Amino acid sequence: MHAPNNYDCPFCKIVSNQFDGIATNETDLLFRTEFLTAFISSHQWPNNPGHAIIIPNEHHENLYSLPTEFVIPIHAASVKIALAFKNAFACDGVSTRQHNEPAGGQDVWHYHQHVFPRYQADNLYGSKRLRVDDQARASQASSVRQALGEVEGI
Repeated sequence: MHAPNNYDCPFCKIVSNQFDGIATNETDLLFRTEFLTAFISSHQWPNNPGHAIIIPNEHHENLYSLPTEFVIPIHAASVKIALAFKNAFACDGVSTRQHNEPAGGQDVWHYHQHVFPRYQADNLYGSKRLRVDDQARASQASSVRQALGEVEGI
């Protein structure tokens, strides 16, 4: 395990509706089920607005400790968000990624799956992520929630 002693997990706070008003707000939420919570990230890549994060509602540090009962719901949520991105943002494609341990790029010690809207020549992997203001995130989340209503199963 890589989390420091007494780790104050920001994702556990989101699951328990403790929004700090800095990194995450209630308006960032896309949906919640018994297994997971999905929300618009406060940090996004410049050419890929609408980056979503899916987290299990239970704290599990990484893929190695994630119980199998979370795998299908998280993957199903990734599919639904990807389909919603196609409707909400008219994106050309979608990417997902997930990081484990420092060498794997993990920097929050709670398992999480990223879902990105993608566009031709968007340079996602060659650009740096930036903080997105509250209003832009709220607008993105609203568009995705509306599009999710058109995707069966949420």
